[in-house]
Amino acid sequence: MDTATTLEKGHGRTERRTSTATTALNGYLDWPGVGQVGRIDSVVLRDGKRTTETRHFITSVPRSMAGAEELLRWSRGHWTIENRSHHVRDVSLGEDASRIRKGFGPEVFAALRNLALGLIRSTGSTNIAGAMRRNASRISDLFATLGIF
Repeated sequence: MDTATTLEKGHGRTERRTSTATTALNGYLDWPGVGQVGRIDSVVLRDGKRTTETRHFITSVPRSMAGAEELLRWSRGHWTIENRSHHVRDVSLGEDASRIRKGFGPEVFAALRNLALGLIRSTGSTNIAGAMRRNASRISDLFATLGIF
């Protein structure tokens, strides 16, 4: 077993995450390409209240490439992607409220939303909602930037 722990303080809370990974169960699993299995235990203290959460994982990454510490870092990186992309697409661009459900419509509009986010971020803007409001009435500028007009 390989174990790693992190402790983070901020945003009014203290969070301790412990990752445990093992190769000992690989032979028992009917999972193609399994490299390691493990769990991440999170303990959060906020306003004197303690909450715990346990997540389990299976990965094809062998121990020689990533131990518990690296796997814990990758897990945290996943939430960076979630907060930077999916959450923004839902909150600022209303993706979850979209009623487009048939054919290739959902994929096409997801690509357009990603294009919009990429264009906004390429200007150095970090406030996506503010940039959307500013640019809502400047469609001709957008088309000029894209070389459409």
